Amino acid sequence: MPKPGSRLQVFTLLVEVGRKDGDGLPQGSIGAALLCYAAGVDEAEAVRETVAILKQADLAPLDVTGYGTLEEQLAEGTKVSEEERALMQRALEENAVIVAQMTPLAD
Repeated sequence: MPKPGSRLQVFTLLVEVGRKDGDGLPQGSIGAALLCYAAGVDEAEAVRETVAILKQADLAPLDVTGYGTLEEQLAEGTKVSEEERALMQRALEENAVIVAQMTPLAD
C-alpha cells in the first residue's frame, strides 16, 4: 500500500526480458519487449514492482526503460491513445502492473 500522503502515479515502462525455462515465449525468440503500465509512488517503486511480478511469472527481466507518467509524456508531445489511457487508469485503480503488449525478439 502507498504511504500516507503519497500519491500513486502510473509509469510507462518498456521491459526487455531474456529467455528462461518455462517462460512461455515463442520458440526461436531470444527474449521479448514488454510494454507495461505500472503504479507506484515514484518510478523506482514502479520498476521494482514490475520486475518482481515478471520474475514471479517466470520471465527474466534484463533492462527497464522508463517513459514517465501520462502527464510527462503529454508534455513531451507524445500522443497517447484512449486505449492506453484506459490501461493506465486501470493500473492506477488496481495499484497494479499491466502488461499491455509483448513483442518477441529474434536474433
